[in-house]
Amino acid sequence: MTNPAETRITADITENAVMLYMKGNALMPQCGFSARVVSILNHMKVPFKTANVLEDPVLREGIKQFSNWPTVPQLYVKGEFIGGCDIVSEMFQSGELATLLTEKEIPHE
Repeated sequence: MTNPAETRITADITENAVMLYMKGNALMPQCGFSARVVSILNHMKVPFKTANVLEDPVLREGIKQFSNWPTVPQLYVKGEFIGGCDIVSEMFQSGELATLLTEKEIPHE
């Protein structure tokens, strides 16, 4: 039997091509790591949705179990876990993030 967090996460990453689990939201990130990923996505003009893990303790723990990744933020593209702040930052700087978005047919600049 799936838990409520897993059900929600599966729906989120299925319904949204780019989904970011973060502390705060895109307009008001609540930590520097979340702010950095939002900044990268905004800079690239990527359409994305967010979920604020601070508003939901079940989601906050559930996302860590779902991805087997201990920290937030967590970025998903077309249902695939990409990584957290360090990985997204490295991919952005190397050009890998733009390549991935192109491959997944996600609009960006």
